Amino acid sequence: MVAGGWTINGVEPNGVPSHVMEWIQHWAEICQPTDIHIMDGSDEEDQMLKKMMVEQGVLIPLTKYQNCYLARTDPKDVARTEARTVISTKNKIDTHPVTDTYSGKLGHWISPEDLDKKIQSLFPGCMNGRTMYVIPFSMGPVGSQLSRIGIEITDSAYVSVCMRIMTRVGRQVLNVLGDSPFVKGVHSVGAPLKPGEHSALWPCNPDKVLIAHKPETSEIISFGSGYGGNSLLGKKCLALRLGSSIARKEGWLAEHMLISGVTMPNGQKKYITAAFPSCCGKTNLAMLQPKLPGYKVTVVGDDIAWLHPDENGQLRAINPENGFFGVAPGTNFQSNPYAMASIFKDTIFSNVALTPDGGVWWEGMGPKPKSCIDWRGKPWRASSSTPAAHPNSRFCTPLVNCPVLDPAWEDPHGVPVSAIFFGGRRPSGVPLIYQAISWEHGVFMGAAVKSEATAAAEFKGKQIMHDPFSMRPFFGYNFGDYLRHWLSIGKLLKNPPPIFMVNWFRRGHDGGLLWPGFGDNIRVLEWALNRSAGQLPASGRCVGWVPTHDGLDIHGLEESPDMEALLATPTRFWREEAAEIRQYFKSEIGDSLPTEMWRQLDKLDKRIEVFSDYNVEEDEYHSYEPIG
Repeated sequence: MVAGGWTINGVEPNGVPSHVMEWIQHWAEICQPTDIHIMDGSDEEDQMLKKMMVEQGVLIPLTKYQNCYLARTDPKDVARTEARTVISTKNKIDTHPVTDTYSGKLGHWISPEDLDKKIQSLFPGCMNGRTMYVIPFSMGPVGSQLSRIGIEITDSAYVSVCMRIMTRVGRQVLNVLGDSPFVKGVHSVGAPLKPGEHSALWPCNPDKVLIAHKPETSEIISFGSGYGGNSLLGKKCLALRLGSSIARKEGWLAEHMLISGVTMPNGQKKYITAAFPSCCGKTNLAMLQPKLPGYKVTVVGDDIAWLHPDENGQLRAINPENGFFGVAPGTNFQSNPYAMASIFKDTIFSNVALTPDGGVWWEGMGPKPKSCIDWRGKPWRASSSTPAAHPNSRFCTPLVNCPVLDPAWEDPHGVPVSAIFFGGRRPSGVPLIYQAISWEHGVFMGAAVKSEATAAAEFKGKQIMHDPFSMRPFFGYNFGDYLRHWLSIGKLLKNPPPIFMVNWFRRGHDGGLLWPGFGDNIRVLEWALNRSAGQLPASGRCVGWVPTHDGLDIHGLEESPDMEALLATPTRFWREEAAEIRQYFKSEIGDSLPTEMWRQLDKLDKRIEVFSDYNVEEDEYHSYEPIG
């Protein structure tokens, strides 16, 4: 028992540091749970929670697989709610690059006073009738100097079991924490129960959702949503929003990036990181099955990278996560066989279809079943006009299930980074790959990333949106300062890794994709890694360095791609693109933008005009050397 009369299960209170117990007590008095459960991370605890949720109807056992379950969320709670995700700082400029006419595309600010009022209106009594679960977790290997410890309080057993998959949870985390500070996360589904009332199938309060971050005190406050991106507070909230703020203070980077190892035919191994918006192929690239002989790709992580310059000026990366939270639709044995080999054990699926044999199905997985139960729990037939799985349906799977998990995935010192990639969905104008002229130019490329909107957030349609560094929803501080920090990190590196932009999604005049993608993307990585080693020539274009007409190995492709169209940098497109980037920088970032970014934009303008003077057309190769 603790003061207040709550029963504490799981870890005994005498095993919990006193400053943690004081914090738990504070929030218990506000939220008024029925009891408190401090997670120990054991298998027995995991099975107990899953059994309880099956009895409540929150989880459906998938008898076709080993220890796998299906959850169906409220149809109003299926994605990140970016419009209600806020950063709270004393001064608005610490969050926003523009303080007056700011549109909110790079985040939303709330004053500490207004946030306190919201907390006081939302949280009192919000856990009535529910258990408060206390989740001690480590982002990164437990005990590593590059890792960070957090504790999440939640009234969702679903969140608790998913956090056990996505992070390292348990008593060992508390043992390492000792008397040190920790990141404080508080989450409630916002649906208190009245006496005698039974749990709803998917409790949430979509009309009152709030996901708030307080960088100055390392706190996360989440209310109303049970969706993973809003409720698994170790993921985007700590690893990126608070993580980027912590990284700025301490001299490292927290990025929305995969980490993979690429072993070449000569046995040499290099590690890459890559930043793509959600649903743009990050997991597929992280677990690439190469279609060039002699290559092997291993995965360290598919979503988040913490990048640290070491004492020798080498950039090194760790994956702070412990699992995959992957998008299901489009994942299949052709597009990502290693993901498919990972997800049918110890996995929790959300919003996919349930097949009659106790399995799951989603669009793009394979042949349609004749009938199934769709993500809303309704009968579905192959002739139905509605999708069986939600476009943002997910699998939550332990990393250890992956058959190509890199041996160094838990190296406490991280893995050395040889190349950095940015990318997005661009149907026209942007070549398959190009290389930055310098670190500063690479930072500019990251700042100018644009992509079609995806189902991971609440946006509709295929509008092209600015998504700088694929971090637009995740910046924890002023974007201009973020760019300044990237520039400063480059000065700490003895040999900064080269930076590349890729675009797997360029389309031809008939609307079809020009590049086969998936396993053939190794051909693009091969060119980039050979460029990083100084082993290949390149064609100078207005955007930077592009492969020569025979630079990519396309031997063995089933269909010969139109390389001229794939690598074209049409002058008219890039003139319009540069003008639009200038307007974006001016209206959304303004005086916060580092001078170096304006200089890089001016240099792009000059290169575009030189190409125009040479009358370079879309389908021509040119040996012009870019202006540095």
